Amino acid sequence: MNLINIFGIAAICTWAICAAGITWYCINVAKQITYVTIADGRQQERCLPFMFRLLLPFVPNLNSIAMHPSFKKSRDQAESQLISAGFEGLLSGREFVALKLLMPIIYGSFWMATLKLLATLRPGSILNGNLLYLSILGLIVFYIFPVFWLKRVLRFRHRSIQRSLPFVLDLLTLSVEAGMDFMSALQRNCQNRKLDALNEELIRMTREIQVGIPRRIALKNMAQRVNLPELRSVTRALIQADELGVGIGPILRIQSDQIRARRFDRAEKLANEAPVKMLAPLMLFIFPAVFIILLGPLLRKTMEHLF
Repeated sequence: MNLINIFGIAAICTWAICAAGITWYCINVAKQITYVTIADGRQQERCLPFMFRLLLPFVPNLNSIAMHPSFKKSRDQAESQLISAGFEGLLSGREFVALKLLMPIIYGSFWMATLKLLATLRPGSILNGNLLYLSILGLIVFYIFPVFWLKRVLRFRHRSIQRSLPFVLDLLTLSVEAGMDFMSALQRNCQNRKLDALNEELIRMTREIQVGIPRRIALKNMAQRVNLPELRSVTRALIQADELGVGIGPILRIQSDQIRARRFDRAEKLANEAPVKMLAPLMLFIFPAVFIILLGPLLRKTMEHLF
């Protein structure tokens, strides 16, 4: 066996060990379950994308870059959105910025290597003439993917709070009008309801009040964390009622009615937008299908007579 064969076998064995190690690492990461700890000590599952979990151990290598002053605005915005989305303590703004920078480097390299391999295996394919454009497109997609993911989870959490808020306000209104004080009604509501996004924020607010933070400050903190207009309006009304000494029951009922009215307006707006959104699929798919079904046999017979 000559020296070239020995080096070839060694290279194959090295690549096989490397592939096995990467596979083992990916399997272990896929089995991991990520949690956040809410204010009462319970753990709630938060699902990070698999691509994020693969890169999180390598994020500290980019700390010096992510903490650069030029990324301060991006870090602060990401930190605020992550807290609003319920990922506080699991993913920080610094780590999010580092992931945005790391994903094009790691996944973009794999993407370009895959494109190059496919172009080599198929010399006459369309990849050969568009390899540069596809590579740039992949890098852009991997860079903006974290932003789209964060916006999606934030929108989902806000919708969950919007759906739960009127019902919670009705329960608090009934409890307060029945003679309970606001904090007792709030604690009973948190104990008896399922643990959803709104309940997590209410539990945290009650824990802050129990450790000595004034109620109006705890309400402001909750409104800033969630950053939802409906919840901000409710907290502002409760703070004003606390400052003026007004009864909370009527204010809660008014806020509940206003939120339901906004939900109805939003649903009516979406219903009015539906015909416009359906126009593009209608023009692209349904009309051509009808055209083919109706005129297809006629065109076939015409072509038979002509040829």
